[in-house]
Amino acid sequence: MEKNPKEPEPGVLAQSSSLNVFHDESPLPQRTSKQCLPAENVPPSCLEKIFYVLSLIAIALLLPWSLLCCLRVLNEFQRGVVLRLGRLRPKPPCGPGVIFLVPCIDQLRIVDIRTSSFSLERQEILTRDMVTISIDGVVYFSIKSPYDAIMQVADAQDAVEKLSMTTLRNVAGTHKLMDLLASKEYLSSQIEAILYTTTEAWGVRVERVEIKEIFMPEQLKRALAVEQEAMREAKAKVAAAQGERDAVTALKEAADIMETNPIALQLRYLQTLNTICNEQTRSYVFPFPVDIVKRMMK
Repeated sequence: MEKNPKEPEPGVLAQSSSLNVFHDESPLPQRTSKQCLPAENVPPSCLEKIFYVLSLIAIALLLPWSLLCCLRVLNEFQRGVVLRLGRLRPKPPCGPGVIFLVPCIDQLRIVDIRTSSFSLERQEILTRDMVTISIDGVVYFSIKSPYDAIMQVADAQDAVEKLSMTTLRNVAGTHKLMDLLASKEYLSSQIEAILYTTTEAWGVRVERVEIKEIFMPEQLKRALAVEQEAMREAKAKVAAAQGERDAVTALKEAADIMETNPIALQLRYLQTLNTICNEQTRSYVFPFPVDIVKRMMK
């Protein structure tokens, strides 16, 4: 019996199917069922249409008093997200200005898009070199997508605040104490980058993170002060010793020059006399060459 060349053998078929299961990198087909579509793309049901029509009839019967419940005013810095019977309406965020709401079936959620800030509570952190310190700071953020801020997270500010505190502890714990004291800006930029990447899916933009102060125990402050003072004293002694060495070297060079030319020594003697003589001085000290004294004693 001849085999059909288009039909592979059973062993080969099983092997190829297993490879397709574990190594197939082709994109998955698009889902077309209504359950996987976003809520704003699903058409309203018959019950929703009935409630909508009844609400419009009630508005028409109760005019003009019903307008007090239908019209809302949003400020320039506010945006509104409307939920109709618990479902997101397929339209951009409302506002600013006057918006129309259908009573009983529309629910308005107002979002402030201005830049807000909150203070990070003082966090006790164990640094990389096993030193316990406390750090506090300030985070500035704003809402860039009102839809995501309402639909993706329950409370955007509370979520960003807790994430900021956790990120501060995690990032600061990977650095040494002297690195934290020397580079607060670098620590702030690291925290800001992590928060910006994480909160983007929530519709929140973290604009700036500032570290206000790093608190250390009093014993650690005294120890660092003593250490820095000892380092400064050592540097001062080294600088004084280098100055004396340079001075001795310069005097030696000057002495060698004067030894080769006696007139230079005499000129230096006269220059010294001119320097010490002034109008306010009542007594003068004349340096007397030692070799002349020796000659007089002989």
